[in-house]
Amino acid sequence: MKKLMLGNEAIARGLYEAGAKLVSSYPGTPSTEITEFAAKYDEIYCEWAPNEKVATETAFGASLRGARSACAMKHVGLNVAADPLFTLSYTGVTGGMVIFVADDPAMHSSQNEQDSRHYAVAAKVPMLEPSDSAEAKAFVKEAFDISEKFDTPVLFRMCTRIAHSQSIVELGERKETELPEYEKNPQKYIMAPANAVRRHPFVEERTKKLAEFAETSPLNRVEKGTDSKIGIICAGTCYQYVKEVFGDSVCVLKLGIVNPLPEKLIKDFAESVEKLYVIEELDGVIETFVKNIGVDCVGKEMFSPLGEYDQTTIRKAFGLTLPESVRLDAPVPVRPPVMCAGCPHRGMFYVLAKNKITVLGDIGCYTLGSAAPLFALDSTLCMGASVSGLHGFNKAGGAESESKTVCVIGDSTFMHSGMTGLVNIAYNASNSTVIILDNSITGMTGHQQNPTTGYNIKNEPATAVNIEEFVHSIGIKRVRVVDPYDLKQCEEAVKEELAVNEPSVIISRRPCMLLKYVKPKPALKVNSEKCIGCKMCMKLGCPAISVKDKKAVIDATQCVGCAVCTQLCAKGAIEV
Repeated sequence: MKKLMLGNEAIARGLYEAGAKLVSSYPGTPSTEITEFAAKYDEIYCEWAPNEKVATETAFGASLRGARSACAMKHVGLNVAADPLFTLSYTGVTGGMVIFVADDPAMHSSQNEQDSRHYAVAAKVPMLEPSDSAEAKAFVKEAFDISEKFDTPVLFRMCTRIAHSQSIVELGERKETELPEYEKNPQKYIMAPANAVRRHPFVEERTKKLAEFAETSPLNRVEKGTDSKIGIICAGTCYQYVKEVFGDSVCVLKLGIVNPLPEKLIKDFAESVEKLYVIEELDGVIETFVKNIGVDCVGKEMFSPLGEYDQTTIRKAFGLTLPESVRLDAPVPVRPPVMCAGCPHRGMFYVLAKNKITVLGDIGCYTLGSAAPLFALDSTLCMGASVSGLHGFNKAGGAESESKTVCVIGDSTFMHSGMTGLVNIAYNASNSTVIILDNSITGMTGHQQNPTTGYNIKNEPATAVNIEEFVHSIGIKRVRVVDPYDLKQCEEAVKEELAVNEPSVIISRRPCMLLKYVKPKPALKVNSEKCIGCKMCMKLGCPAISVKDKKAVIDATQCVGCAVCTQLCAKGAIEV
């Protein structure tokens, strides 16, 4: 049976067919759907973990017990999981363990363009990279086999285009794997220095064996072209672009194993062509290896280390004429993302901007509070950094900073890595005000549950972390909850908490308007006779509000009746 599948969906199918028993992840675009699709198979236990480090350690525990396990994350999530990853390279595995990491060239939904291949090189673990959905599924089985054969965790690199594009996948049956009898092995799994010293030589020897395996593995293949003048080494999505541009007219070394790289295979391929090119998005990882083994090639001097490539990028680099079908007469207009109409974060951001409060931001859909017309954020670094950063900012700035600086962080991000920063604030008596934007869901990645929502990945009832009780339990006495639709209440809370000389937390709580159980109210409308065109309502940046003929207009198809805008209209022109 064949089926059209997203790359991430195909990975989930691969997990099912390979007999995986556990998948633990933290949602992060473009990796999120791997776990969501895997959760549809009852044979696989799936969960959302609080963060990627916990997810990786959970998968390790299942592997230690002998089960095939996996975790999935985006590229910056691998930073969080790096601690267990590097030591996992030493311990190795019992049951096969695969770590899926999705890179995001062009930063469609990310704060950087990090290239995860560097982690494979640094941690000395193998990395596979598929070029379409069919390979994504097939490579999952290969990854588990490699993991168990070579006693290693395996990194599995996706990118936005492969994760979110569709192609045909042939479905197979599940291969069940029986759990072996558990055997204690302290020399292998207790990474005290004495044992770690003994495991390092194993890692180096394993790398040599993996390199030998890569030389003959069918995951790496040479595709002869009709002309041997040009040879191209590529992997992942770049392979698709190369084939679309050149077809069979050039020779291609298509790499499925991107670490370790096959030295002899590359040298033999280079000798078979007149000129060698390396086409890879982001950093010149393959190019550097090729040049280091003494092979001349053309790489980043011809292709940018910035953003995504496409067929046009490659055509232009080689001086080829663009076909009429891909030419655009006019540039595609930019459509910057905005907070949705009725977004519960908008009211709080308006209050912060109005009062000229310095705001350290975090990772979530609320990062959009940095955009016009609110311009409410001063910084965004990484998950949880707003809380820790606020502490440092205020310790350095003293009373002047403490009286006019806050941080904002979402409920899911707070569970991910904001909690420890808040513990630091309480422990070190930081006079700081933390605003937790609780919209009752993990919003940015598509409405996944988190430890505060009361539901698990299958939307079954689960233990919910009570944010107020948690904050009290770590020693913060001042905790208050506000409704972000009530601007007066928000403003009073912010001013009062900034005025006190002790740590405080404001929880801005209202569920995301896009949640199915949240019912919109009737749309508002503008009474044009009362409207004086002052544009105060426009200061909210609500996409449902615009100006036409010098009068405010509300789009009834977008408005959800939150009524925040009515609190800005001095003339009472906005009505139900």
